[in-house]
Amino acid sequence: MMYKPYKLGLHNPNLTLKEKLQHLNWTYFILISLLAGIGTLMLYSAANGKWEGWAFNHLLRFVFGLLVMFTVSMVNIKLFLRYAYHFYFIVLILLIVVEVAGYTGMGATRWIDLKIIKIQPSELMKIALVMALARYFHTTTLHNIETIRGILPPLFMALVPVILIILQPDLGTAMMLLFTTGIIFFVVGVQVKKFITVAGFAAVLMPIAWHFLHDYQKLRVLTFLNPESDPLGAGYHIMQSKIALGSGGLLGKGFLQGTQSHLNFLPEKHTDFIFTMLSEEFGLIGGVVIIFINMVILLYSYSFAMKTTSYFGKLLIIGLTTNYFLYIFINIAMVLGLLPVVGIPLPLISYGGTVMLSVCFSFGLIMAVYINKDTNLGKD
Repeated sequence: MMYKPYKLGLHNPNLTLKEKLQHLNWTYFILISLLAGIGTLMLYSAANGKWEGWAFNHLLRFVFGLLVMFTVSMVNIKLFLRYAYHFYFIVLILLIVVEVAGYTGMGATRWIDLKIIKIQPSELMKIALVMALARYFHTTTLHNIETIRGILPPLFMALVPVILIILQPDLGTAMMLLFTTGIIFFVVGVQVKKFITVAGFAAVLMPIAWHFLHDYQKLRVLTFLNPESDPLGAGYHIMQSKIALGSGGLLGKGFLQGTQSHLNFLPEKHTDFIFTMLSEEFGLIGGVVIIFINMVILLYSYSFAMKTTSYFGKLLIIGLTTNYFLYIFINIAMVLGLLPVVGIPLPLISYGGTVMLSVCFSFGLIMAVYINKDTNLGKD
């Protein structure tokens, strides 16, 4: 655990654009671009060798995301600190708009239809909540967070969007927000006994919460426990995923040669199950390469947090990197049958506009903190 509070002083001189460019970690950008490139090729394969649609749109979205990433990385983190709460409340309002007039697709109301594009506010909340929590703990004291009164505001900041997202319903994203919040609470020094109390309370409420789950959510849990019970129904996705993964072997069947995916046995091959398709075509080696690249990105990100002197920056990087880790862990564990199917994409590789934008924005924030790693946002 670590804790070193700062006041909200914004007195440090700004770096010049030239100095910011000199501090950029280009290896970080290359690794991210490599993953997006692999994603474009896999979407080309998913469309049976066609650039139109998935692959071309994915590439365009990443180019735009790369521009967002670079632009955000050039912004002084003082602005992110100052406007963290503003961003949080804007996204919270968008979540409320989803409840009132959201776009419904595949049985869930998660999007706001702007005609030109559809945005998913729950993805933006993954960033906004981390920024708000980092701002709160940056400006409070260790004594304060050891009290119930000091913990209630950030807990409330997390629970309100979580409840709104559960109502969409999107249990996977809600759980990601809760887990990331828990990690930040642990890092800032919240007492372990409070975690034990919350865990015990959650265990007691589980039987009650089960009755409030939608039928399809209950079915996902039951199917996870025994997918063979309904191989042509609820267990179809995970059964086909396991078949495709196993048939890929060590080296795979070759690019564009995956039978499970190209004969349409594998559902959602361009989104949730794209890692399965990749593993079928490039085998265990291909899957390990994707995991390895992501692990290097995670290590870079966490190392950036350790190098920055600002407490806000440390918490911001840790929270955003934890979000990214959860994307990877949940998606791969899901297609392997180690977790229930919850609809979490594989970032930079799966098809999806809002996820691409939010992930690139997150990387831009991480790089902005790294560039300003010696900026002291306040003093003891």
